Amino acid sequence: MRIDLNSDLGEGYGPWPMGNDAEMLSIVTSANIACGGHASDPETMFRTLTLAAQNGVSVGAHPGYNDREGFGRRVIPMSPAEVGRVCAAQIGALMGMAAQVGARVSYVKPHGALANLAARDRDVADAIVEAVQRIDPTLAMLAISGTQGEQAARAANAPVFSEIFADRGYLSSGQLVPRDQDGAMIHDPSEATERLIAFLETGLMPVIDGDPIKLNAHSICVHGDSGGAVDMAREIRQRLTAQGVEIRAFSSV
Repeated sequence: MRIDLNSDLGEGYGPWPMGNDAEMLSIVTSANIACGGHASDPETMFRTLTLAAQNGVSVGAHPGYNDREGFGRRVIPMSPAEVGRVCAAQIGALMGMAAQVGARVSYVKPHGALANLAARDRDVADAIVEAVQRIDPTLAMLAISGTQGEQAARAANAPVFSEIFADRGYLSSGQLVPRDQDGAMIHDPSEATERLIAFLETGLMPVIDGDPIKLNAHSICVHGDSGGAVDMAREIRQRLTAQGVEIRAFSSV
């Protein structure tokens, strides 16, 4: 069995860092790098891309709403076409900076409120996939497993990989528990790891509002902006490896 371990990184801005990117990039196999919407700027992108290249970590674009004040966790009213163009602009920015490092952007993972909207709104999901495919049809989508985002990519015959979250609670719809509700976050590394081990054995994900649901997974996300992110990612990697699971970038499969 093999699986990817990813994290949302490069989410600082100017002199304000967010999380410990250097440590996370020594643990994860894929990095979803913010590209100027909810966070980041050219120098932050450059530093994060450089660290990823030095660690042999696969790189993806992490576009979100242009909402630094809300960290991209608020829905900004936009048409699906406008969402697609916002994503295209940010992906292009990261690809341009990656060229300065000699790195390659191999996939796209929407961020925050935009990702959650695409998970339930097929029109938004279709617009994002179409925008990505127009940039480069070889760019893969990293989509929340079992959602409209995943289905839209499959319908467009786009490369798509399914993602589950180590540190987030689930609803029976397959969507994530909203962050303002009980059960949204898992902070304990051991609890998160035990849930992942059980999931990998059964394919079933516990939810807060019903029986466990069946999900596919090519990648596991640990959010890089939480205080205990590094400890959680390290424990997950160590214990999954001890279980015989190969930790490997999904984009290299």
